[in-house]
Order: sequence, then C-alpha cells, then structure tokens
Amino acid sequence: QVQLVESGGGLVQAGGSLRLSCAGSGRSFNNWLMGWFRQAPGSERELVAGIRSSESTTYYADFVKGRFTISRDNAKNGVDLQMNSLKPEDTGVYFCVASRSASALPTSAVYDYWGMGTQVTVSS
Repeated sequence: QVQLVESGGGLVQAGGSLRLSCAGSGRSFNNWLMGWFRQAPGSERELVAGIRSSESTTYYADFVKGRFTISRDNAKNGVDLQMNSLKPEDTGVYFCVASRSASALPTSAVYDYWGMGTQVTVSS
C-alpha cells in the first residue's frame, strides 16, 4: 500500500516556526515531483511549495516566499517543509503530495498521491 504520512503540525504563536515532515512508503518517491498543499477552513486547497527530484528545483507560492523552505529527505522517502515567521493566515491542514510527472511545473502537475494531512494552527 502506497502512503504519504505527514507529521509535525501543531499550535504555534504568530512569528513562530514549525517543521513538517512527510514520509513515503510502498514505493520510492525519490524521482518524483513532491510538494505541499494546504487548505484553510472554507477555502480550496492551494499549492504551498513543490520540489523536483532531478535538479531539486523548488517552487513557492507568493504568500510563503522567504518564510518557508521545502527540502527532500531521500532517507525518509519524502519531503520536509520548514515554516518560519508563521502568520495566523497560515492556519490550515497541510497535505503532502507526490506526482509521477517528475519534470512538470508544480503548479500544473497532476498529483497521484496525497497524505491525510496535518493540522497547523497559528494563534495571533
């Protein structure tokens, strides 16, 4: 069974930091495009960050540029998301995703696998 399992979510004050981790199992994701989406209450899911495998090219949504960093962890068969200078509007469920289209743009890729999500709550 192929799975992506997120961890590291929690409650943090505005200005604080959290590090999300995603571990894959059931197949190797080391050559896949991976990323993170988030969904706030009453809102659609939105892409936060993505990372290609070959050259480790990264993509960030404008609303997290300069604050979040995505990185691969091949030992864990997954990706991490370091989130700094968190804001209340960063609150939501964060999902780890993987696409077999390794060279696709993260914004237009079809994501084949989704994790169940981890809750991030930023208090003001």
